[in-house]
Amino acid sequence: MKTLRLPGLTLLLLVLSACVTTPPQSGLSPARAQAIDAAIEAGMRRDGTVGMAIGIIEDDRIVYLKGYGDADREKHAPVTTRTMFRWASVSKPVTAIAALQLAEQGRLDLDADVRRYVPEFPDKGVAITTRELLGHQGGIVHYDNGPVVVTEHKYAVAHPYADVVTALDTFKDSPLVNKPREKYAYTSHGFMLVAAVVQRAGNEAFARQVKARIIDPLHLTTLQPDYQWIAIPDRATGYLKKDGAVLRSTDTDVSWKLGGGGYISDIEDFAGFAKGLIDGHLVSAQTQAMMWTPQKLADGTPTSYGLGFFIADDHGRLRIAHDGSQEKTRTSLTIWPREKRGIVIMTNSEWVDPKKYVQAIEALDTSNTAK
Repeated sequence: MKTLRLPGLTLLLLVLSACVTTPPQSGLSPARAQAIDAAIEAGMRRDGTVGMAIGIIEDDRIVYLKGYGDADREKHAPVTTRTMFRWASVSKPVTAIAALQLAEQGRLDLDADVRRYVPEFPDKGVAITTRELLGHQGGIVHYDNGPVVVTEHKYAVAHPYADVVTALDTFKDSPLVNKPREKYAYTSHGFMLVAAVVQRAGNEAFARQVKARIIDPLHLTTLQPDYQWIAIPDRATGYLKKDGAVLRSTDTDVSWKLGGGGYISDIEDFAGFAKGLIDGHLVSAQTQAMMWTPQKLADGTPTSYGLGFFIADDHGRLRIAHDGSQEKTRTSLTIWPREKRGIVIMTNSEWVDPKKYVQAIEALDTSNTAK
């Protein structure tokens, strides 16, 4: 074995380099950045937030990325712009775009019965379409609004639910909670079914399609499935509250629900995805307009959900958003596409509402950025 000898100064520089955290990436004026920092830090003190990362888009540019607090409180590891947070349900817009891209190519009929593509999904006595699933109108069970029936199998592979079609075994035999288009019923399982449709219609693994048509075109470098059996560097530790005490959360595997809540990335890629939506690089203008139109129930009642996104009129401005909540994370993505603005928030504190931080930043009038 060879012994590596380093001069004292070189060794000192290496140690210091290892201790330096990633600095914020900013296109804001110092005064603006300080005001945002103050708002975030005040919110974190109020909520007892362990760690958080934010991204701000102004004038179609990512102008601010910064981490706050701890990615791992016990190890005193700070949140940086490279810390990896679970997206949770903000994975649903990714799945929606993958499906709509195939529809644009004529490879997926949004109004066909999903069993045309995934015959493994049991006949429920009524046709269920991809369009209905994308608007949470397919009647598919969520976690607590009806019985979730798991189909028990013995699998020959170590991680069978990495296949999004096989992952349907976690709920496919559950009864519908309502007839399609009868009600709006939010469901992660419904988006898992969309992922299976995308895999079959696109004739390629769902994750590979997402990489080829969303991740790579947007030049995202960290967005990936949160496979628990893969060592992904810089994963944030999650925290929960129990009886007022802040405890480490579980490392519960969420990869089985990839299309409904199984992606992970750093804050830069989270903001990059939001910017890609603003830029309109992923689908045509016509498809984007359809995607961001609130869907209606069969009786004509409007909902606040389009195809994969929450839609709102924000004082005359179109606001597109999605949030996520699961073990180890809470997330929020909000864009005002006509103004080419956006705010994204990721936290490892399960009790924290990231939308409050979006509102705090928005209240500071973040359009006043450095030019």
